[in-house]
Amino acid sequence: MKLQKRGSRWVLPFLINRVNPNFLKIPHEKARYPMTPSTSISNPLPVGPLVIPIDNPIPPRCQIYTGQFVTLTPVDPAADIAELYAASHGDPVREQLWTYMPYGPFVDQAAMQNWLEQCQASIDPLFLTVTDRDAGQRVGVVSFLNIVASQRRVELGHIWYAPEAQRTKINTESIYLMLCESFDYLHYRRVEWKCDSLNARSRAAALRLGFQYEGIFRQHLIVRGRNRDTAWFAMTDGDWPRIKANLERWLYTDEAGLSLAEMNRQL
Repeated sequence: MKLQKRGSRWVLPFLINRVNPNFLKIPHEKARYPMTPSTSISNPLPVGPLVIPIDNPIPPRCQIYTGQFVTLTPVDPAADIAELYAASHGDPVREQLWTYMPYGPFVDQAAMQNWLEQCQASIDPLFLTVTDRDAGQRVGVVSFLNIVASQRRVELGHIWYAPEAQRTKINTESIYLMLCESFDYLHYRRVEWKCDSLNARSRAAALRLGFQYEGIFRQHLIVRGRNRDTAWFAMTDGDWPRIKANLERWLYTDEAGLSLAEMNRQL
């Protein structure tokens, strides 16, 4: 079957009457990916709303983030190692915090310092050390990861705290500062939280902080030789204003009896 020329394009004869005539008048890329704000008579299929672009989206910044209760700083292995090792090793309760991580506990301080050096060199994940400002002690680690600046999306993960810092304002403000960076400064559209589906504490923390449960990825990973089903949670820029107000009210007011979980459950 011979091709026939139509304008600047060669097409099969039996397709001539079936091809949208406008297809032959526009560049090939635009023909394949037309930018339409909504459905039309010629294209009745539904499409998503247009997204307002931003200029030059960037990844989270490797810098110091300061709150009232915590400071998040870029990992410094030499300065951080002694306190972070003591915070996460030495007894079964402390070492339990590594259960759902793909690394740790470490055989000795030198091994953990080697891991921190790898963290320092990494840009995704971007690791930060958590310091309790009142105690002046390093008490944990957090990170931005799976950073997709072009899609304005990021995940918060690799999060752990010493037992004495758990269930305090340290965790809440650490995440608050990271969410402020993600939504207020970077203008990202989505922040994710993922954890082992068996990690009940992490799942409860995600809901308490305002993330919405999105489902289970079955047989998602193999961690330490074992199956991991992964629970997915996320927060969007549309969710953020109400969640931000709840976080600030819980963190920085003197109201008694506030339950952040209850406040965010009502969203």
